[in-house]
Amino acid sequence: MCDTMVALGNATADGSVIFAKNSDREPNEAHELVLVPRTTHPEGSRVRCTYVEIPQVPETFAVLLAKPFWIWGTEMGANEHGVVIGNEAVFTKVPYEKRPGLIGMDFIRLALERAVTARAALDVIINLLETHGQGGNCGFTHKLYYHNSFLIADPKEAWVLETAGRQWAAQRVKDVHNISNAITIGREWDLASEGLVDYAIQRGWCKSRDDFHFGRCYSDFLYTHFSAAGARRCRATELLTAGKGQITVERMMTILRDHGPDAGPDWTPGRGLTGADICMHAGFGPVRVSQSVGSMVSRLTPESQTHWLTGTSAPCTGIFKPVWFDAGLPDLGPSPAGHYDQATLWWRHESLHRAVLRDYATRLPLYREERDDLEARFIRTATELQNSSPAERTAFSAHCFAEADEATARWTAQVRAASIKQRPPLLYAIAWRGFNRRANLTAV
Repeated sequence: MCDTMVALGNATADGSVIFAKNSDREPNEAHELVLVPRTTHPEGSRVRCTYVEIPQVPETFAVLLAKPFWIWGTEMGANEHGVVIGNEAVFTKVPYEKRPGLIGMDFIRLALERAVTARAALDVIINLLETHGQGGNCGFTHKLYYHNSFLIADPKEAWVLETAGRQWAAQRVKDVHNISNAITIGREWDLASEGLVDYAIQRGWCKSRDDFHFGRCYSDFLYTHFSAAGARRCRATELLTAGKGQITVERMMTILRDHGPDAGPDWTPGRGLTGADICMHAGFGPVRVSQSVGSMVSRLTPESQTHWLTGTSAPCTGIFKPVWFDAGLPDLGPSPAGHYDQATLWWRHESLHRAVLRDYATRLPLYREERDDLEARFIRTATELQNSSPAERTAFSAHCFAEADEATARWTAQVRAASIKQRPPLLYAIAWRGFNRRANLTAV
């Protein structure tokens, strides 16, 4: 489960395009940041994706990936030309192909590696979808099959692409748009697969073109309902619409940290067995299985692009750091896996995140103000350095990651030393003890 959103220049405070996404996966499905350089490939070569090989192109562009550690593709990412893409699982009536094939995350990486603009990336995904289809398990420890929607942006425009098997529809974004785990396109679109309407009519999902609605006809009601996609999309739409003309990087970060309109000072992720917020927290039972494991906000202009990444879970407990393509990605140590490893960025933050969960309402406020001040300083200085040399920005990006890491260690000690005033509900505590045990994470 995920949430992805974009604001075009006519909706932002400074005329830039701002893209944002939370990647929601299993709680122990570590998320990593990878920068892959531009590469040339021999004629006739092939590329191995998560499960299958397909023909490679002569040259692939440099890409910044924010991805589940075990998947070749990515949940969200950017390329050197300022194209950014995020995907969502959507659940449809079209049968899922369970044999290994291209999965949604593979489509994103392939498009980023091959496209100079958002529209070109749209065409890459459509061509790959129509040639190879989509299929294969997308779950880490539990098998999960779904189709995909995509939000694709560059410094000038953005597109929504939603799929069901090999059927698809695409719509150009006008100002703000967001997608969750449901098809958002209805009766109108800008582009569509040739058989989109006929496929639905032949299966009795509608009677005619006049009766056709992509989301209503193709969506699987049960899975779409329990994903809480409708509530999350409504909330993000409300926040984006309210901010039109004033949307900033900071505002997008706040939206990614949102826990709903009723989240007061005593809010805790331990309440409830169903439901989900934009900032998603896993819990007990078969419905609350997803956790926001990584977050990204990108500010795009034709002259420069700054990508803000947590590289860690639960944006409400973490901090965004800046990355530029020409400045590179700092050395983040070894890649994480599905078990605790203090040497990795993602798992070091998990020590903090999971300690906070033991008394969220009491423990998060212990460092939240300091976190916000530190992040605001990162944003302020990064803005001042937009037109500086790559060397200056390289040093600053590395400094931000290092300072955030030092702060995380300090906050972890501070949180662990605090007494617990309100223990989480029993079933929630049982769920997280299980997640921790499977991750070999005992000191929380």
